[in-house]
Amino acid sequence: MVLALQTPRFPARVTNIPVKERVKVSQNWRRGRCRQGTLLKWRRNLMPWMQLEGGCLYLSQAEDIHAYQLCPDGSSLHRRPLAIFSGHEEDVCRFVLASSHVVSGGGDGKIGLHKINGTFSIKFSAHEQEVNCVDCQGGVIVSGSRDRTAKVWSISSSQLGQCLHTIQTEDRVWSIAISPLLSSFVTGTACCGHVSPLRIWDLTSGQLMTHLGRDFHRGAGVLDVLYETPSTLLSCGYDTYIRYWDIRTSSQKCVMEWEEPHDSALYCVRSDGNHMLASGSSYYGVVRLWDRRQKGCLHAFSLSSPTSSPVYCLRFSTTHLYAAVASALHVLDFKTP
Repeated sequence: MVLALQTPRFPARVTNIPVKERVKVSQNWRRGRCRQGTLLKWRRNLMPWMQLEGGCLYLSQAEDIHAYQLCPDGSSLHRRPLAIFSGHEEDVCRFVLASSHVVSGGGDGKIGLHKINGTFSIKFSAHEQEVNCVDCQGGVIVSGSRDRTAKVWSISSSQLGQCLHTIQTEDRVWSIAISPLLSSFVTGTACCGHVSPLRIWDLTSGQLMTHLGRDFHRGAGVLDVLYETPSTLLSCGYDTYIRYWDIRTSSQKCVMEWEEPHDSALYCVRSDGNHMLASGSSYYGVVRLWDRRQKGCLHAFSLSSPTSSPVYCLRFSTTHLYAAVASALHVLDFKTP
């Protein structure tokens, strides 16, 4: 059943600017020279998610998604949101920006579809439990849930909210991503009910194509997965490793891996499309910077000491890194160390 969502409380004034595949980061990234700051704080602990596009930062806060305009210096933002996208009855778990829409998955088991520059918003029942992850490309949404299923949905006007495929994953789905070729998608699961937490599925038929890796220990769930190219992707999770996969070389063994040195789960990973990686750890808001040409961590920054919190999400531009922890949104400014 499709229901109307509450429209944004402020008119959206956002211009969508395509994110470049490769980000030429400042040399200060490699040197670890930066200034730390806090952009926002909220009253209770949350599990925020975030997207960065153009000069706008989108941030989930409980049941809503707020769109903030960044100031020209990149180290601050306008406190009054450009728009607030509402409608979920429980916290937003994940969301993505897809063309002119925000697609969200919530703890209420529903998917929301919000037009950025307009008032059109709907939601529809998607899963029996939380929608832990979503992705949207090429006119379809893929979603993963605690109910041990992944689903493919149409967003065409004639089939809006229609489920095209339901996939029994035998495990809770924590992360999901559509291949840039729009032919397949990958799911990252909890690794409790299946031997491999990373599996690739055909987007058209919903059939299993392959699984990545082997000999994962029980509970080595994948919390974040990111395609860099149609054949290469990054993953991270509870077993403390960032892994780089190239399915042209092998689906059984990753090309490279980097271990979090303090045995902490990794909640998120991002790449500049070149040599630099950034990861968010599960304790004390630790953000680590990596050079994929080296095995060890380049630099580490603690953003939530003395109160411990995971880094639930991070995003970066050429000169700034934004990290969301349980109680605040932080920024690392590499432009002016």
